[in-house]
Amino acid sequence: MITLLLGATVGALAGIHIATWGMYKDAPHEGFTWLRYSRGIVLGTVIGAAAAVVIGIDDDRIGIDLTRAPALVVFFGVVYILERAVEEFYKTFLREEDQSKYTIPMQFHVLGRVVESRTARWAAGAGVLAAAFLLFFGARILARSPYASSFLVIAAVGTAASWFSAFGGAWKDAPIEGFETLKFFRSPGIALCWVLILMQFTDDLILLGLASAGYTVATIETYKTFFFPSKPRGKFANKPVLFPDMLRRRQMFVPAFVGVWALVVTGVVVAFVKA
Repeated sequence: MITLLLGATVGALAGIHIATWGMYKDAPHEGFTWLRYSRGIVLGTVIGAAAAVVIGIDDDRIGIDLTRAPALVVFFGVVYILERAVEEFYKTFLREEDQSKYTIPMQFHVLGRVVESRTARWAAGAGVLAAAFLLFFGARILARSPYASSFLVIAAVGTAASWFSAFGGAWKDAPIEGFETLKFFRSPGIALCWVLILMQFTDDLILLGLASAGYTVATIETYKTFFFPSKPRGKFANKPVLFPDMLRRRQMFVPAFVGVWALVVTGVVVAFVKA
């Protein structure tokens, strides 16, 4: 029960973090509703609880001990990327929504042309899932190989999820805004930096790769959202601000966002002491 509660709590914190930066950039263009804001929090809580059941220690079952700071730090990153993966998969392949409000379509598209066929989108989604599972099993084989302790294998497995994200982002964005070399390599590069930190807290290379990808998304979105608050996201580039009142109201949510980062940084410091 303690493991379940800790997992749900960490998931809720990850959800608050994600929901806040998402709202901060999007609300001036599409408005704010508590239902939309709470979606990521609820999803993060559910994923956190489920992940805790799967990988957390419960009695004699092997897993990571979520009562320890190093494990909690890793777990936050894992839940973060799982929430992002679930939500982005839903928006890309399953959700039916008018795409005219976006500069870059959120639904699956080919060279900027939205795939209207639900069957075709579902088939493409199945293909992406298959590719993700192949990547997972390949990483698992490397993680269990005699070379698992070498830095090259650690770096390869630790950044695999971020490479997957980089290719997906390029497929979605490049046909509309052009291919940017620095942007493409940004995620794997930042992920490698997080690998160097998180490898101090876990020997499980799969969890290391997922966690580093989660922290990479959190880092990049923090930078894009709060260091350039007046620059709209690519999906709303050249679109008007339809809800200017949200430019002021969104500031009320910043303390929650900063609070989550403060907890994460504190956790990392404590984890280094305990590791």
